[in-house]
Amino acid sequence: MKLNPDGMKPIYVQIAEWLEAEILAGNIQSDEKMYSQYQLAEMFTINPATAGKGLNLLADEDILYKKRGLGMFVVSDAKERILEKRKSQVLKTMVMELVAEAERLDVSEGELLEMIKTIQKQKREESQ
Repeated sequence: MKLNPDGMKPIYVQIAEWLEAEILAGNIQSDEKMYSQYQLAEMFTINPATAGKGLNLLADEDILYKKRGLGMFVVSDAKERILEKRKSQVLKTMVMELVAEAERLDVSEGELLEMIKTIQKQKREESQ
């Protein structure tokens, strides 16, 4: 992954999101030791404090837990927590923006739902 230092999201948030994606992809398992801030700093050529801030963000969200003297580890239900967080935050925001745009374009609720169903069907067919 490549970080975007000029992007809208702070680097530490990008680090946290990358780690979440690694957990969701199964590259980092439940109860597995997480990368240290120094490993992340080396991987992404960033300041260790920035990497530590990304790790602490996930610890604050109860996705990681600390073992004194051993580092941080992934909680057993990390995948479920990340999925729930993304549904309640990211997806909700996207739906709010979609509904607002549909209203601006005078698209009815029925038309919008039909568009969503059509796209879901297309995606299912593509993946088969």
